[in-house]
Amino acid sequence: MTERVAVSHLLRRLTFGPTAAEVDAAERAGAGATLDKVLEPIGRTVELPGLAPGGTPPRGASREEKQKARQTARAQLTTATRWWLARMATESGAAEKLTFFWHGHWATSAQKVRSAPLMLAQQQTLRRYGGGTTGPLVRAMLRDPALILWLDGQKNSRKAPNENLARELMELFTLGVGSYGEADVKAGARVLTGWQVDRAAGTAKLLPRRHDDTPVTLLGSTGRFDIDSYADLLVRHPAHAPFLARRLWVRYGSGTAPGPETTARLAAASRTGTSAMLRALVTDPAFAATAGQLVKQPVEWLVGALRQLRVNLTELPENKEKQLLAGLRSLGQVPFRPPSVGGWPVGAAWLTTSSTRSRLQHGQTLTALAGVAVEDLADTGRDDRVEALARLLVVDAWTDRTAAVLRAAAADPRRLLALGLASPEYAVH
Repeated sequence: MTERVAVSHLLRRLTFGPTAAEVDAAERAGAGATLDKVLEPIGRTVELPGLAPGGTPPRGASREEKQKARQTARAQLTTATRWWLARMATESGAAEKLTFFWHGHWATSAQKVRSAPLMLAQQQTLRRYGGGTTGPLVRAMLRDPALILWLDGQKNSRKAPNENLARELMELFTLGVGSYGEADVKAGARVLTGWQVDRAAGTAKLLPRRHDDTPVTLLGSTGRFDIDSYADLLVRHPAHAPFLARRLWVRYGSGTAPGPETTARLAAASRTGTSAMLRALVTDPAFAATAGQLVKQPVEWLVGALRQLRVNLTELPENKEKQLLAGLRSLGQVPFRPPSVGGWPVGAAWLTTSSTRSRLQHGQTLTALAGVAVEDLADTGRDDRVEALARLLVVDAWTDRTAAVLRAAAADPRRLLALGLASPEYAVH
């Protein structure tokens, strides 16, 4: 790799899509300094949009009150989604993409939680703890009201244990299949009994009368556990660090499981924190060879395009914002709405014929908003526009087949740009 290709590869993976100017600056600074700068902001909380608790009508509410509460909840979720997409598009570091990674990992959907404030509070937890060691993150998430509601934790009592949260906690969030048994699920559910969510306050608290505090045998240890000691068992388990290493590699590396040496290297870095794991990932000997192997998720595709085309989401008319959100829905990924507790798919699942048509259609919507970018292409000589497009979209090179299609459209800058956004080289980075 040349220095420019190397820093482009690094920035494409760690951020939501570098601009040509950011790549220029990174090329001058070098990969090491660029990596330091990109990882530096991780762990900072941000000011959230002010949304009052809503979405759940009071007990005994009338039909009209229930309808109004649902409308409020939908409007607040739209506000939260627009706010987060705008933040993704203005954030040049790795923090927001890592927060989005954790959102897909601890996949929680507003469809069941029905509260934008609770979803935003969870997002803030992921942002605050997501770059550090996973112990504080797991402890915080076990107290997270949105996760408790999503996985029926509020139904988990000493008289009627609900195993949903305990099972997904070990299978999908911390250890992976094969690292625990059914007895561990039952014991974990008992440890997690008694937590209740106060929607109005946006908090969760333990009700002793609903909690089972009898000793259990959990992951090979016997005793009385609370959620903190349970979290400690999980993050100290030998399966935890390799499990997280594989998850990070699949989302930031090649889309397929890493080799044993890479897994071990990332797992060792987990002792310092997830930011250190990302650093180990992009400096791993296998990372350079992953170029052209990772399919962009729809949110990454849209946010990267907004950044590179210099489209300011906060300045768009409401109908244009609705068009962009409709585009994400048609592509199959909207923030705060993962399809299941397993999160969104990876890899070729995003490369269907219908998704290609959607990228082309919504690429045309984006180009209609990208006046400056289109003018810049128009000011470039026709023979140089395909190369200028690659620079604009931070694509290292076009295949001969794609280049031929683009050259045929070079007379029309808007059509050229829309085709570039729908190209395989832009969808797979």
